[in-house]
Amino acid sequence: MASTRRLAAILAADVAGYSRLMGADEEGTHERLQTHLRELVNPKIAEHHGRIVKNTGDGMLAEFASVVDAVRCAAEVQRGMAERDLQLPDEQRIRFRIGVNLGDVIVEEQDICGDGVNIAARLEALAEPGGIYISRTVRDHIRDKLPYTAEDMGEQNVKNIARPVRAYAMSPAAIAALPPIAMPARRTSTRRRASPRAAAPRLSIVVLPFDNMGDDPEEQYFADGITEDLTTDLSRIADMFVISRNTAFSYRNKPINTKQIGRELNVRYVLEGSVRRSGNRARINAQLINAESDAHLWADRFDRATDDLFALQDEVTSRLAAALNAELLRAEAARPVEDPDAFDYILRARAAHNKGSTRDNFAYAISLIEKALVLDPNSTNAKGLLAQLLAGRVLDQMTDTVATDIQRAEQLIKETLAATPQNPLAHFAKAQILRCHNQFEAAIPEFEIAIAFDRNWVAAIAALGLCKFFAGSIDEAIPAQEQAIRLSPRDPRIANWYWRIGMVHLLRSRTSEAILWIEKARGENPGAAGPHAWLASAYALGAEAERAAAELAEARRLSGDRRYSSIARFKETTSFGVPTNNALAETSFFAGLRKAGMPEG
Repeated sequence: MASTRRLAAILAADVAGYSRLMGADEEGTHERLQTHLRELVNPKIAEHHGRIVKNTGDGMLAEFASVVDAVRCAAEVQRGMAERDLQLPDEQRIRFRIGVNLGDVIVEEQDICGDGVNIAARLEALAEPGGIYISRTVRDHIRDKLPYTAEDMGEQNVKNIARPVRAYAMSPAAIAALPPIAMPARRTSTRRRASPRAAAPRLSIVVLPFDNMGDDPEEQYFADGITEDLTTDLSRIADMFVISRNTAFSYRNKPINTKQIGRELNVRYVLEGSVRRSGNRARINAQLINAESDAHLWADRFDRATDDLFALQDEVTSRLAAALNAELLRAEAARPVEDPDAFDYILRARAAHNKGSTRDNFAYAISLIEKALVLDPNSTNAKGLLAQLLAGRVLDQMTDTVATDIQRAEQLIKETLAATPQNPLAHFAKAQILRCHNQFEAAIPEFEIAIAFDRNWVAAIAALGLCKFFAGSIDEAIPAQEQAIRLSPRDPRIANWYWRIGMVHLLRSRTSEAILWIEKARGENPGAAGPHAWLASAYALGAEAERAAAELAEARRLSGDRRYSSIARFKETTSFGVPTNNALAETSFFAGLRKAGMPEG
């Protein structure tokens, strides 16, 4: 079975001069180190939603879902250590060196590994006692989010890493200048008291091992494959915190107590499921549970042929990941919050956008993001999402301020990519803006960058297919829309995907197939003007004059502009891309509109 991989922020720490300290006072050094870990380091890691992967005697390795949390935790640990053991001579005080990196990791039993981890360890070795070294990727992510000073140390050649690593140093002096942190009171009683548990991250989930309900225990690998792949796919979704598969598998064959699991793993949601195979069929059930209330939020079932198990596993996990993304956003947006922060507004905006393309939904989502930016003007997540929303309502013809929306989206994208060059949301928004300018060839690589971050990003998959359509690869549009439909069969944007399939059929003069698909699009989103216009053309070509005239009238009513007043006006506002596409449109789409009664000039 393939290794589980995920993107993580890695914090590596060790004690400077540990061998010397142990040689001078073995028992005292060990006791002081354990006290520092118990009273400061471990609580800080938990407070910032991190997870200790392993302790190494003189140090530790921890991972975080957020690079901002990882660096903030490192700074607060070093700031706190500066105030501890002040009664001891400098040569007896324990001082940590810390390195932080953001990278792809391979998850193994009770460990993580890979270049992402190795670079963090090499950065830690470069740091001076009491200081922090971070990689360039980390610096790019935190630059506009944390008020920390990091000095550029240039390219560093480090052991077992092929390429030089650009390093940035937070010196002990810079860390000492930070405000004092709240320190837990030292315990004077021998009786241990539990520290308060940190709140679970908002989009946090564990995928429990899927149960094999069949008679053949050898088929357990199929159930395990779904668990592993789903864990990987979910970890690629923006802002998602997913418990590693090794930890999740420790709950195999144990009674499921959702609330207890939520407390133990500090997650808000639990996904459990089962697999049953019979003959050449497989049934997969999955259900999402709120770990705090034990309420069942969502469930789905898949009945499929097992002719190709790998293809089946891939289809099921991809569809589950896409569905869970939407369901988790919906659940988080529904939580009552007395004092929302910027991230709360971002989650609510994403959930509002997922409800479908309407003027009201766009306006409401944009208003929520504006509130997020008031609270956090430098939030790249908010800027990227706002750019996506502005571009989206231009493309869906849901705005009366096209030029203003495009101009503002372009500025937001520029700011976001300057701060975080690999931000997938900004690349998606950039691709959407390029579509607004009919620059379809240029949009294709931007969509591909977004999909590389999340292979189940259905909106990017569908839009990529449409850009290939406009770039001249007309027949590549249908498979992309079909993939989006398979991944998210109840998606509020599905009307657009049906419509695009119908467009290809109509341009290829397959009128009957075009009518079937565009009618489905109209049924899913009757308030969109485009499908009505395309149906008017298709009905006219199919000799249904009355229905064609009615659809054309509805398209004109809904459009909010004069786009459908004449053939000439439509051509001014719409491009079919390459000349070959325009030639096909002339003999099919425009021919039908003329028959439906649209004048030429």
